[in-house]
Amino acid sequence: MGIPQFLRKNQYRNLFLLGWLLLGLLQACFSELWDDEAYYWVYSRHLDWGYFDHPPMIALLIKIGYGLFHNELGVRLLVVVLNTLTLWITAKLLSKEDNRLFYLILGSMGAMQVGGMLAVPDVPLIFFAALYFWAYKVFVDEQSWKNTILLAISMALMFYSKYHGVLLVFFTLLSNLNLLRVFKYYVAVIITTLLFLPHIIWQYNHGFPSLQYHLVERNAASYHISFTLDYLAGQLLLFGPLLGWLLLYYAFICPIQHTFERALKFSVIGVLVFFMISTFKGRVEANWTVMLFTPVVILAHQTIKRKGWKGRAFLYSLPATLLLVLVVRVYMVWDFMPGTEIRPEIHHNREWTAKVAAAAGDRPVVFINSYQLPSKYMFYTGHLSYSLNSRYARRSQYNYWDTEQALWGREVVVFGPNLPITDSVVSVRGTWDYYVDSAYYSYNLIQMKPASTQLKVRKGEHYKLVVAPENWYHRPVPINWKNEPVIGYGFTTKDSAYAPVKTQLTLARAISRRLTSMEVIMPDKPGKYQLKCSVFADPLPPTHNSQVIQVIVE
Repeated sequence: MGIPQFLRKNQYRNLFLLGWLLLGLLQACFSELWDDEAYYWVYSRHLDWGYFDHPPMIALLIKIGYGLFHNELGVRLLVVVLNTLTLWITAKLLSKEDNRLFYLILGSMGAMQVGGMLAVPDVPLIFFAALYFWAYKVFVDEQSWKNTILLAISMALMFYSKYHGVLLVFFTLLSNLNLLRVFKYYVAVIITTLLFLPHIIWQYNHGFPSLQYHLVERNAASYHISFTLDYLAGQLLLFGPLLGWLLLYYAFICPIQHTFERALKFSVIGVLVFFMISTFKGRVEANWTVMLFTPVVILAHQTIKRKGWKGRAFLYSLPATLLLVLVVRVYMVWDFMPGTEIRPEIHHNREWTAKVAAAAGDRPVVFINSYQLPSKYMFYTGHLSYSLNSRYARRSQYNYWDTEQALWGREVVVFGPNLPITDSVVSVRGTWDYYVDSAYYSYNLIQMKPASTQLKVRKGEHYKLVVAPENWYHRPVPINWKNEPVIGYGFTTKDSAYAPVKTQLTLARAISRRLTSMEVIMPDKPGKYQLKCSVFADPLPPTHNSQVIQVIVE
């Protein structure tokens, strides 16, 4: 097929997709990395079957792209390609396709235009969700072995992108319970489970950290109506920014004519309602529903076509939407509003990392309680960096990498609060104090496995906590005898954190035993608490060295 024929076919659809791809590549090339993108780039330097925050798909995509181009474009290359392929699959799923209407709907969705080039798990999730719905459609039409395997692979790839994909499978099943009578559907589920098994094993070997974080540690102290209102507003912007409400309305009222379309509608309503209910437990990010892109586009398109409407609202609002998208695109490349706190992470990364590198020289850099800063620092300087998370801060994948071994005993520059101050760095991000540790030691991979993860105790009780020390370094651990680290603990509630407490148990004594114990003084007020063990390696903050122990004080 020649180029002219390629561009003429399907009313210039191929030209539209080519333009979409080129815009994404240009944006990817000239925009600095967002914080999470740099973090996932570090993922790609440590390929594994799983990570604390997400499954490994985004790491694999970045690994491949970065192998071709050692810059921002390489990080985002395959993500941009998948974003474009998502549009192609979505168009293929439309019955009685109206290309003009399809383009207008896409033009109204600013987040898909701008965010489609970001190297984050959402973009492969959107693509593999579209692939899943295509596989489901052909499976419903013909339950052949080829379609069975395709359905299984699409589900597994969706799960490897982001856990939220399981909701689409659940609501698809709910929309068509006859699947429970189909033998080959069970075969597809079994194949999916086998394909996803390496990740499940990774989670098991690491104590299911993703489940513990999302289901236990992330819940808010109490409900606030802003959680729900912010979520609803976020959905309107996610599918907008101007006509998100109309797009969702059309998706809701779409007249169903096929089993496949019923699955789309169940998925849209089910996922949106599920996450709205989730706001009663804590804050829900707007992007958690991005996997609904293909269902919403298809249902809205079919509603307009079947009701004989022209989609004029999308046409009239298109110039304003594209203008907003253009402003955002330019801002992502050029900071034309210096001093404005709108995603400052996307600008001046080379400048601040160069300032830190000049102060650190050849010494590694440790950032306290930030997975973003060391990731950016390593990407833009190529120098070794690490994130040390205190017991009262959010954990990250840095809690599971063995980077500390490369730092033990070395002179390290540490940036963070509540440390002795050696000097400071002045950059566009502000003035940062740092401390030079002449012989650095921290012990994130020493874990105290409790004999019980649920305790019921009396207030003020002196409780003997039995733990099994585990050495995840799988090698002898050096001890800083000049400042010997000790084991301690800390309590938190949904509302507050209690001061950490050191015990008399030294790290050296703890890791020399199969089982050990330490005295824990329980809070003097009845209530529910979360207890964690910590290693104190002063002057560094106490770290996460056990899973959460649920404590009920009576």
